[in-house]
Amino acid sequence: QVQLVESGGGLVQPGGSLRLSCAASGRIYSINAMGWYRQAPVKQRQLVARITSGGMLNYAESVEGRFTISRDNAKNTVYLQMNSLKAEDTAVYYCNADGVRDGVLRPLNDYWGQGTQVTVSS
Repeated sequence: QVQLVESGGGLVQPGGSLRLSCAASGRIYSINAMGWYRQAPVKQRQLVARITSGGMLNYAESVEGRFTISRDNAKNTVYLQMNSLKAEDTAVYYCNADGVRDGVLRPLNDYWGQGTQVTVSS
């Protein structure tokens, strides 16, 4: 089994910054991509940012230029630096690891973290 543990959420004023971290642990041979999704009340979960093991990046249009995703492959850890935060960024942020193998030629699995609350409010 694989566990994803997130940290770094909290309350911040508009215009402020937060950094989220997510560490994957357990039986891991390789991870294709790691990313962050968010879910606001009464809304669907949506992609915020994603990074592959090769460094390919995907950002939601609403966070482009404000958020930066990075990854430490050796530590199976992904980070999300969030700057110029807005009230509409308020949501529960979930870490995701997809294409996880626990051995060579083993099946691929996806995993989710438990979520961390980010609240942007004055």
